[in-house]
Amino acid sequence: MMTQHICFIGGGNMAASLISGLISHKYAPNKITVTDLDTVKLEQLKQQYCVNTQTDNLTAVADADIIVLAVKPQVLNNVCATIKDIAQKNKPLFISIAAGIRSTDIDRWLGGNQSLVRCMPNTPALIQAGATGLFANAKTSREQKAQAEHILSAAGITLWVDSETQLDAVTAVSGSGPAYFFLFLEAMQHAGTQLGLDENSAAMLAKQTALGAARMAIEGTDSPATLREKVTSKGGTTAAAIASFENNKFSQIIEQALTAAHDRAIELADELGKN
Repeated sequence: MMTQHICFIGGGNMAASLISGLISHKYAPNKITVTDLDTVKLEQLKQQYCVNTQTDNLTAVADADIIVLAVKPQVLNNVCATIKDIAQKNKPLFISIAAGIRSTDIDRWLGGNQSLVRCMPNTPALIQAGATGLFANAKTSREQKAQAEHILSAAGITLWVDSETQLDAVTAVSGSGPAYFFLFLEAMQHAGTQLGLDENSAAMLAKQTALGAARMAIEGTDSPATLREKVTSKGGTTAAAIASFENNKFSQIIEQALTAAHDRAIELADELGKN
């Protein structure tokens, strides 16, 4: 059972999701502090989870064993500059869920030689169904890695990568991935209405089909290819649809899209890390 004092800098949706997960796993609320400039948001978190709240980062992190950086990437540099002296004195574990900023840049902004885990979560973490990639720098101990995993697993599954560059691939697959499925659902729903279904019926059928297919892929032992083959009868309706996808280079479209996301992740990291 973890007993470390955790400070969340930033009380947005992702931080709230992690806090919710931790509390549901019986983490002591008095061991969690949230800091944010939005006092309304802080009051909501305090009322809902009984956690400590603060508007001053320096006060909030003074006794923290673990600091979760949950602010927008554009303000992370300034946040790090504010708490740099305390970071150098106390040497807490830092966990960053700020999208696109490399661990080396965060470490530099904190004055260097910090234990740091960089994470790439996705939006289903908001309902504790997320997928998060994690990378630990060389200063992070095995115990600290376990602590970071415990916190992030409160919002879904976690996956460690050996190289930070692999987080760009994680971004392309799971970080941006929910939007791909939403786009596919949109297209299925639209096609359903074009074929004669009313909008609500098309939406319900598409969503339930996505849920059922995902559960079969997750809970079963067959690969996605095997599952597809099992439902694709030769000369049948599914085979006709699959043939249409393949004729329009469906796999190539997916690969190109993920490559675009991957490359953009690298560009953003270069831009955000300039300061």
